[in-house]
Amino acid sequence: MLDKLRRFNFYRKQFLSLLVGVPSYETYVEYMQAHHPHKPVKTRKEFFCEAQEERYNAKEGKVSRCC
Repeated sequence: MLDKLRRFNFYRKQFLSLLVGVPSYETYVEYMQAHHPHKPVKTRKEFFCEAQEERYNAKEGKVSRCC
């Protein structure tokens, strides 16, 4: 039962992140460790700010427009 709740929570979090357009930090870290172990991994804040910049043309993670 606990395993089912954990799995549900994982998929719920993944769904909500994709719904609002925020990529998964955990997936990014796994990818970097597997494919680019010599490169430094961004912090969660750096990753989020870059994702916001790409999606909304934001500055330092702050959205400057809605559409």
